[in-house]
Amino acid sequence: MPLIEVSIARGRTPGQLRALIDELHRAAEISVGAVPENTTVVIREIEHEHWSRGNQTIAERNAAAQEAAPTIDSSAHTAAEPRSL
Repeated sequence: MPLIEVSIARGRTPGQLRALIDELHRAAEISVGAVPENTTVVIREIEHEHWSRGNQTIAERNAAAQEAAPTIDSSAHTAAEPRSL
């Protein structure tokens, strides 16, 4: 009677979570001969503000990555466009 517990950062679609559940059930059946009716899977979705590695939350890491990403200067594109008066 396997009990499989997974903690995962929030943000997956219901379809992705369902696929994960399906694959975990299959892995238990194949690897240890578990009977599907006796296999339990629990998925805990963790908010990005509540998950930290290296003293930085996922939310903080995502915000830092956005700040570091190059920005597109929209004024360069509009300068070449003809203006109507």
